[in-house]
Amino acid sequence: MAALVPFPAPRVPREPEPLWRHLAGAQLRRRRHDRGDTLIETAATAGVSPQYLSEIERGLKEPSSEILAAVAGALDLSLLELTSAIATELQRSDAGKGGAGSAQAMAGRSGSQAAFVLAA
Repeated sequence: MAALVPFPAPRVPREPEPLWRHLAGAQLRRRRHDRGDTLIETAATAGVSPQYLSEIERGLKEPSSEILAAVAGALDLSLLELTSAIATELQRSDAGKGGAGSAQAMAGRSGSQAAFVLAA
């Protein structure tokens, strides 16, 4: 007689992850405020319009890598520093939810290490 095969457990829907443009924009705005720079000053240094920089900071525009580098540079940030800050924010957010990148989930993986690679 054939063995019964159980149905797989139903998947629990995950909360959608935040969009990169929202995280990048928030991080750029936070850095600009920390420095005490105005939107106009940072935009002029980066070579973009204040309106466009405002849209980037609010997560309404998806800037190219060149624009992202220019704005980050205007804030004395490297792309590595910017992406690392965003990755840290994502990890904190995921850890609070117990997601796949959280400490709880990582502890369940025997002998594996958490790693990420970001390319500009």
